[in-house]
Amino acid sequence: MTFTDFLGTGFNFPLKIENGRVARAQGELSIRQSIILILATAKGERVMRPDFGCGINGLIFELNTAKTATQTSYLVREALEAYEPRIDILNVDAQPDGKNRNKLNVMIEYRIRSTNAKQNMVYPFFLEAR
Repeated sequence: MTFTDFLGTGFNFPLKIENGRVARAQGELSIRQSIILILATAKGERVMRPDFGCGINGLIFELNTAKTATQTSYLVREALEAYEPRIDILNVDAQPDGKNRNKLNVMIEYRIRSTNAKQNMVYPFFLEAR
């Protein structure tokens, strides 16, 4: 059994073709792409899985305030805990971007359960300009 067997293999996101086949993502890349997919999918968007996704799209017309950042952090944590079983969420923190007043930077720290490796990523969440 190899290291990637623990973490799994799935279709690359976004989908692309390599050598006449659908490209695949393995290991830590598969987990990172899964996180992005969960956060980018609005609840109700998938017909056969209406609960799948993250509720942050419901905040897109809110002002970039501490309240919106707190709500975003909560919704991101809730979605990842529900739909990515390969990780433990260590911290989720959303902060306004210093250069773009309509952007929240969502910092996610997580641990991969099978390897105990800590990872982090920043997910940009854009609010509609008012």
